[in-house]
Amino acid sequence: MQSPTETGCRPELVVALDVPSSAHIGPILERLPSEIKWFKVGLELFTAEGPRALEPLIEKGRNVFLDLKLHDIPRTVERAVASAARTGAKMLTIHASGGREMMRAAACAAKGTDSKLLLVAVTVLTSLSDDDLQAMGVGRSAGDQAIALAQESVACGLDGVVCSVLETRRIRTALGPGPVVVTPGIRPAGGEAGDQKRIADPREAVMAGASFLVVGRPILAARDMGEAARAILREIAGARQPHGPSL
Repeated sequence: MQSPTETGCRPELVVALDVPSSAHIGPILERLPSEIKWFKVGLELFTAEGPRALEPLIEKGRNVFLDLKLHDIPRTVERAVASAARTGAKMLTIHASGGREMMRAAACAAKGTDSKLLLVAVTVLTSLSDDDLQAMGVGRSAGDQAIALAQESVACGLDGVVCSVLETRRIRTALGPGPVVVTPGIRPAGGEAGDQKRIADPREAVMAGASFLVVGRPILAARDMGEAARAILREIAGARQPHGPSL
């Protein structure tokens, strides 16, 4: 599967389904515009229900972004990636900080399936600041650490990375137009930051070169989910992406 920037398509909005059970998914899909094809299932929902949580999305023809942020010894991650591919998910996250051997094993597992699973590595969580990294013993700034890990990820055979929109432009320049760049921490213009420390609005993300823009609470917590989603889609449509093919 190719990224939107690789095919010349407009970047995709991904709705983060941070909900406690799959029973919430059907009503959410009914309230959102049909042009939204990508939905993220994270640790909360997947831990509660496992692969069964993906069924309402797959049955409706939606693309599942399985955000498990795998981080373990190479063999364990390799097997987990192979298992994730069998769920029908179209994109999966691992942690770049797991190291080269782990990332290579994960890439090998993904390429060994028929699922065309996009495998992307989380660089630096958007909830972390430079001070947080220093407290963890990381000497680089969040931006420099993200770029270094992004380059390592692609060199190890992964399809792309997850990074803050604040690092997206530098990462897109470093990686070129092909790799997937997923940007969480997206908030509509004027939206609240929540627990994210490195955020930006959809227009900024598109202009920086993002392939996928992940939005959760600003849509799910809105009084009118449909209109909140349409407003973000309009922001995406109104932005021009300077990196990769023209849109």
